[in-house]
Amino acid sequence: MAAILQLSEAVQEFVRDGDIVACEGFTHLIPFAAGHEIIRQRRRNLTVVRMTPDVIYDQLIGAGCVSKIVFSWGGNPGVGSLHRLRDAIEKQWPNSIAVEEHEHAGMAAAYAAGASHLPFGILRGYIGTDLPKHNPNVRFIDCPFTGEKLAAVPAIRPDVAIIHAQKADRKGNVMMWGVVGAQKEAVLAAKRSIVTVEEIVDDLNAPPNSVILPSWVVGAVSEVRGGAFPSYAQGYYARNNAFYKQWDGVAKERETFLAWIDRHIMNTKDFAEFKQSLEGAAVHA
Repeated sequence: MAAILQLSEAVQEFVRDGDIVACEGFTHLIPFAAGHEIIRQRRRNLTVVRMTPDVIYDQLIGAGCVSKIVFSWGGNPGVGSLHRLRDAIEKQWPNSIAVEEHEHAGMAAAYAAGASHLPFGILRGYIGTDLPKHNPNVRFIDCPFTGEKLAAVPAIRPDVAIIHAQKADRKGNVMMWGVVGAQKEAVLAAKRSIVTVEEIVDDLNAPPNSVILPSWVVGAVSEVRGGAFPSYAQGYYARNNAFYKQWDGVAKERETFLAWIDRHIMNTKDFAEFKQSLEGAAVHA
C-alpha cells in the first residue's frame, strides 16, 4: 500500500542527492509542487529526465539542483527559450550540466523498456538526424528477423518518478485522465515514486479508459490541491497562460530569477503558501 504523506515528507524520504529523477507530465498534470519542494530541500547533483522539460526544469536547473538533463525538446511552451537551461549549458551557471538529447519516440521507447524491465528500447527513429553523433546512447542494431536497421536506446530506470494526477483513494490507488504522456511508464520503471493529487477520496469511481496506478506500484501519495499549476488538471482548472508568458521576463536575468526563487519558493513553506505569495507579483496565479 502506498504511504499517504505530506509532500515535504515524501520528498525528504524519496528524493536523495545524486538521484535520477523523472518529473513527467505532458502539457497537462505537470508536477510543479513537487519540483518546488525539491528546490526547498536543496537537493543537489540530480539527473533530471523528462520528455518535454519546461518551466519546472528551468526552475530546478537555475536553483542549482541539476547536474545532467535527459530530454527530448526543451522550452517554455508557446513562448520561447528556457533561459536558465541555456545559461547552464552555455555559461555553466549556476553550475555546468551534462546534456543527453533524444527524440520524443526514443524517450517513449526508453520509458517503456524501463517499465518492462528490459535493457533497452527499439524504434524506427534517429536515422537521418544528427542526434546519434552527439548522443552515444543512441545505437543501431539489425533486426534478427528482417535485417532492418533499427535504433536502440537504453532503458530509463529512474531512482524516483514524480507525477501529478487528479485523484487517489485512501489506499493509494491513483487515477488520472485527459492528456497523459509517459507518467504510467515512468512510475513503473522507477525504484521509488511520488504522486501528488488534487484530492484523496474514499472511492475513485473510475470511468472507462482512465489510467489507474495500483497502490502497490506507488511509493507515496500527497494531496496538493492545484499542484500542477501553472499547467492544468482536466476537470479541476485551466492552464495559466499568463504565467508562462511572464516567466520569460523573470528567468531572463540571473538576478530577477534568484529574487523570484527566494521570494516565492525558498521563503514559502508549501505550495499553498507559494500560490498566495504570487498575488500581485510579476508572475501571478
